[in-house]
Amino acid sequence: MQRTQQGMTLISFILILALAAFFGFLAMRLFPVYSEYYSAVNDIKAVTQAAGAQNQGLPQIKDSLYRRFQISYVDNINLDKNVKLVNGPAGKTLELNYEVRKPLMYNLDFVAKFERSFPVSGQPGVE
Repeated sequence: MQRTQQGMTLISFILILALAAFFGFLAMRLFPVYSEYYSAVNDIKAVTQAAGAQNQGLPQIKDSLYRRFQISYVDNINLDKNVKLVNGPAGKTLELNYEVRKPLMYNLDFVAKFERSFPVSGQPGVE
């Protein structure tokens, strides 16, 4: 009975290791951008669902967002350019629209574009 060797060769092991390292590198570059986006989404949800949010104007909402963004280390969102308050038939909506451009390697960059709307659903505050 003759036995044959099984397993991967050194070259295939190195190729798989290089592929895993490349995807790990991509994850390390992309994770902070998406982490910041989800922090911003949580902050915006908290502000738009806070009591009295419907009675607030854009300057008050931006001030609340600025404070929360400082705590959450959200740096890529410019509140003056990327956040808009829209009055529609269904009520107020806060729109977030921004893109992040970061270097990937050498002369390659990646661009992440984020667009999302949040209904301002806070209950009117009792004064």
